[in-house]
Amino acid sequence: MAGLRARLEALARPRRPESFPVTFDRRRIYVLPTAFGAFFVALLVVMLLGALNYNNNPALLLALLLAGAGNTSLLVAHLQLSGLRIVAVEAEPVPAGTPLLLRVHARAEPGRTRRGLRVEAGDAQAVLSLRGGAGEARLALPTQRRGWLQPGRLRISTTRPLGLARAWAYAWPADDVLVYPRPETDDPPLPHGHGDNARARLQPTGDDVHHLRAYRRGDARRAIAWKPSARRDTLLVREYEQPQGADVVLDWLALAPLAYEDRIARLARWVDQAEREGRRWRLQLAQQPAIGPGRGAAHRHACLRALALLPLATGAEHNDLG
Repeated sequence: MAGLRARLEALARPRRPESFPVTFDRRRIYVLPTAFGAFFVALLVVMLLGALNYNNNPALLLALLLAGAGNTSLLVAHLQLSGLRIVAVEAEPVPAGTPLLLRVHARAEPGRTRRGLRVEAGDAQAVLSLRGGAGEARLALPTQRRGWLQPGRLRISTTRPLGLARAWAYAWPADDVLVYPRPETDDPPLPHGHGDNARARLQPTGDDVHHLRAYRRGDARRAIAWKPSARRDTLLVREYEQPQGADVVLDWLALAPLAYEDRIARLARWVDQAEREGRRWRLQLAQQPAIGPGRGAAHRHACLRALALLPLATGAEHNDLG
């Protein structure tokens, strides 16, 4: 049954990724009865046969009225999607293993009320509500590995108004979304910085405790001062003071003892750590120009993007990258 369904879906429009915006028209909207609708049709057939056999005009009239209502339900379900535009599909990158929040933006003429719209991508689904002709659905897609992720074909459907028929259409975004590498779970200390303007800075690791501060999201568990936290009934984190260089070099070749994917995970962790501590850093990958030095959200994204798009650890790519 699943194979037959897959073959039928392969015949539906669109058959390949497409650029947005796209508008749903009669050529790409499909309507079929639901299970409840099929039962309703069978019930109508029995009523019609009984009314005709016993020449019962009231029963015949009721059956015809119900048939008209069912037919109207098919038409209205079709109109729920007709003219709907999918204008964009986007997502902020997340580390591999973290659900990626896919946002589907839709527009429609404000004069028609559209209810019961749902967006599905694989096992993920979300409600699409339109207010003033605009709306957004958010789907949480699972991520398994770093790199580009193709969301695949999205199904937008509705069973309104009576649940007798399901109308649906497909949208297939051409643009992939990016998944960052999964960072190392441990908290390896950053390499020593280099630069003439080296000075003392506060960081979560070191030798001399400077003070305790309130816990912030992303702080390492080992930096938490559990006993003082228990006394004050709030999480506190130790901060240390030690000399640091202004710029940190995150060098791919310096991590040669680690396995290929472990190097990527270590560098991804260091990028986040350097950004969290407000350090300037430069990412140096094999056979690529250095990125930075710099800091900030744009620099972090450039570094994590470069790490995410490194070839997978198979065959020649592994050896070529040292």
